[in-house]
Amino acid sequence: MDVPKIRMDEAAMAQIIDDLAYAYSGVFAQEDIENAVQRAREFLEPNARIVTHLPVLIARHAREQLMAEAQAEGRVAKKVPEILFVCVQNAGRSQMAAALAEHLSARRVHVRSAGSQPVDEINPLAVQVLAERGIALSTAYPKPLTENVVKAADVVITMGCGDTCPYFPGKIYEDWDVRDPAGEPIAVVRDIRDDLQARVTTLLRRVLD
Repeated sequence: MDVPKIRMDEAAMAQIIDDLAYAYSGVFAQEDIENAVQRAREFLEPNARIVTHLPVLIARHAREQLMAEAQAEGRVAKKVPEILFVCVQNAGRSQMAAALAEHLSARRVHVRSAGSQPVDEINPLAVQVLAERGIALSTAYPKPLTENVVKAADVVITMGCGDTCPYFPGKIYEDWDVRDPAGEPIAVVRDIRDDLQARVTTLLRRVLD
């Protein structure tokens, strides 16, 4: 039996566009806002499971992509350093590292994660082991790797997964050899979490000094 596809209400789409047009007035044209929201919809809608979550996710994704573009092109100034964590599926290591960095930095850095082949959902054990540390991944979702998010970053961390990023001069690039939590038991995923926390702590000391 086919599961009916979830579709965004057009009035909700129009409201998202209006809100972002207000937020980015003078930074982006109306057409740019509409295109960003449409791309977010095309990325998120096919795999959506709960209709009430969809407007929030579309608005957040479009906002993140617009902000990355604005930062990459110098339309808005950065207030804090930007770190990008990359892994192919953006479902385990990169999501865990990003959540740990945001938690440990007390928002003194801005963090993104992305992957070249993002899957439908985050590894549930990654969500569980971070929740054990009081870190919520319940509203996170795998995101695509775009040139703008790389351009916007000051530090780009790949996760030993073979994913490659465009190279732009003046950025710090590192590859961390971190085990993939996919298919691993929870004890191993906890070890991966602890490995990432040690690496993130060291990175933050360097970035924030």
